[in-house]
Amino acid sequence: MTRTILDIHILQTVPPSNLNRDDTGTPKSATYGGVRRARVSSQAWKRATREAFRELLPASELGVRTKKVAEALAERIIKLDESLTTSAAVELAAETMRAAMGSKIEVPKRKSKGDPEREGAPESEAAPEAAYLMFLSRGQLDVLAALALEGSSGGEIKALKDFLKIKENKVRARQAADTRHSVDIALFGRMVADSPDLNVEAATQVAHAISVHMSEIESDYYTAVDDRNTDAESGAGMIGSIDFNSATLYRYAAVDVDELHRNLGAGMNKDQSPTTPAQKAVGAFLEGFITSLPTGKINSFGNHTLPAAVIVKLRSRRPISFVGAFEEPVAAGEAGGFMRRSCERLARYVPDLERQYGVTTGEQSWVVRVGEETKSLEELGAEVTLAELVKDVAAAVAERLGSGT
Repeated sequence: MTRTILDIHILQTVPPSNLNRDDTGTPKSATYGGVRRARVSSQAWKRATREAFRELLPASELGVRTKKVAEALAERIIKLDESLTTSAAVELAAETMRAAMGSKIEVPKRKSKGDPEREGAPESEAAPEAAYLMFLSRGQLDVLAALALEGSSGGEIKALKDFLKIKENKVRARQAADTRHSVDIALFGRMVADSPDLNVEAATQVAHAISVHMSEIESDYYTAVDDRNTDAESGAGMIGSIDFNSATLYRYAAVDVDELHRNLGAGMNKDQSPTTPAQKAVGAFLEGFITSLPTGKINSFGNHTLPAAVIVKLRSRRPISFVGAFEEPVAAGEAGGFMRRSCERLARYVPDLERQYGVTTGEQSWVVRVGEETKSLEELGAEVTLAELVKDVAAAVAERLGSGT
């Protein structure tokens, strides 16, 4: 069966930084090809991409992932009926969420021992929460808010409970939570532990970014001076140390465009093409993933960089990573630096891999590159700018989805 798969390959140099640290504060790493590499987890870059969506997409097309789903839904209930108190809206929201998601929504157990402000405080003052993070689109929350008011007869919790006991109404609540998925839910998926039928299969796979070379972890010893110290007072106000590394990273992500199209559904407006939601989502993911950067210790290192090279492939069979090109770590060039030799490695590896496995038929390729050291990649695809890449890929996706090929 012919598929539509989008592969994104990135080479990006990051100076001294601590993008993604472990529980000891040390930059994450991994062994690959027998040597230690710098690593940035897929979760870290997914989060950075989702944050980038805030500037690329309207809020109405994004979701919220939180345990505080009752509070999020209560805000929408109050917008529809401003006469309700916050506590009444939260109560309605919690009951609606229980029916919609099949999960416990309860006031969390607080440890008040030793906290004079919380000691003796009534438990009812805290808003009920889910036991785990829930991912809902703003469209889903809006429909659930309207349903809560419809069933509560002006805010009566007993009326809502009776309303949701009716099978047809409970089905409506669950359907509201399983339609009109936001772009981020459609891309990254959703798991509902108590109701697996509400799970959403992720359309995107993001690999852990790793350095193309061996990477050492270094440590920065620092001091801070007390501004009110006099000349007679020697020494620092505080001392500390922070671990960091620097690396040329290979980053990879794949998007199953067909799955994304199914998750999002057809265009909701009559004058909108059925492929428009998937087009917009692909464009946002391309730009967001390429330009985003995890913010770990960003104030300490100011490591704001953009990729030197991006290769995008629109495939018809399956996703293919090029990480194998770097199983043997890249050696620094004669004058230093890893980018030139990394690009040369890819320029040899990619055509050989695709030729041997016969995966070039019907595929489209684009390259965004910066600098003379990336020149060897120019034969791997049409050279474009980022804006041109987003536009061209969205158009290609629309053509494939529209033709069914």
